[in-house]
Amino acid sequence: MEPPIPGLEPGRAVVLPRRGTTWARDLPGPSPSSPAVLLLHGWTATADLNWVTSYKALQRHFRVVALDHRGHGRGIRSIRPFRLEDCADDAAALCAELGIERAIVCGYSMGGPIAQLTWRRHRDLVSGLVLCATARRFGNGDPRLRAMGAGLLGVSIAARVASPALRGQLVRRYVSARIGDDPRLQWAAEQIRRNDPAALLQAGAALTGYDATAWLGDIDVPTSVVVTANDTVIPPHRQRALAASISGSRITEVEGTHAVVIENPRAFVPGLVTAVSAAAALATPDSRAPGLPSRR
Repeated sequence: MEPPIPGLEPGRAVVLPRRGTTWARDLPGPSPSSPAVLLLHGWTATADLNWVTSYKALQRHFRVVALDHRGHGRGIRSIRPFRLEDCADDAAALCAELGIERAIVCGYSMGGPIAQLTWRRHRDLVSGLVLCATARRFGNGDPRLRAMGAGLLGVSIAARVASPALRGQLVRRYVSARIGDDPRLQWAAEQIRRNDPAALLQAGAALTGYDATAWLGDIDVPTSVVVTANDTVIPPHRQRALAASISGSRITEVEGTHAVVIENPRAFVPGLVTAVSAAAALATPDSRAPGLPSRR
């Protein structure tokens, strides 16, 4: 089932050598030389579910690439435990397969850490960063959150033991109990049904253990931070702390909750385009934040 946006070009399966097969959209910009923006979605979402309301607006200025992360949607399936680092490497491998040498890397929520790690592990690829509704760490030092992360990992191991048919049945029951007859909700439910429950639990555990505070200040590319002003999942003060950790970063504030990208795209999408355009305007073939030496 395709997303409810007329004229959207189809996505496709892409084989990433020695990694697996993922699913991606590669949407052309206004010209063959348009800069590329790589979109990284949040936890439990898919590329389309997170970004479908943003594609057209971004395409007016950029080549737009988005992929499903491993365990999410039609992303890579692996017997290895979920790691945010692997997601960053998948994103870089996708760019290599598509012939993209430089990109503005844009992450939402869980996609924020993946974007940060993409810069850390693949600096030659990243010409700029856009970090939306996200933080520099997710565990926040709270032992209860660490315990929750350990618990999610344990549950994910149990879920791995269950048969694929049983895992799919559990997801279908969960989703079906929460949707009506609205075609848009039916489409969103289809996106969620494709997720691997075990991988999602492992991803939650990985997030609670993520902490980039020791190296975030080393980021040396133009960076925009989109702050969701009414967010109760990742409070705005934590999003602003992320921006404060990155020299020269620019804040774009949008009114909305953690789900504003879906709930109120009219508020979110213009802010996203502004943030991506700001990072792209400062990006160069050897892009780094003004006044900072190259760390490559």
